[in-house]
Amino acid sequence: MQNKEHSKGNTDMDIDIIKVSAHSSVNAVAGAIANVIRGKGKAEIQVVGAGALNQAVKALIIARGYLAPEGMDLVCTPAFTEIAINGDERTAIRLIVESK
Repeated sequence: MQNKEHSKGNTDMDIDIIKVSAHSSVNAVAGAIANVIRGKGKAEIQVVGAGALNQAVKALIIARGYLAPEGMDLVCTPAFTEIAINGDERTAIRLIVESK
């Protein structure tokens, strides 16, 4: 499903990076997103490829439903990032998700 890393962004707060693949369980990813948002107010999702992006977007929709009864809504900002996979540089998409 996802591996979590910690990265330092523009704030002093650690941000969890949730890595999503084309084979990730959307419900498990949605739960991870909701839990990180509840705890830190912000999460980052990293994907490579169309299938992974599809799973991530579906997970965001489900996570939004989990958080709505608590009065939270999500804002998602997409960005490109460069990552190394097996020594090769690849372009990934990072979805920065924040509670509104």
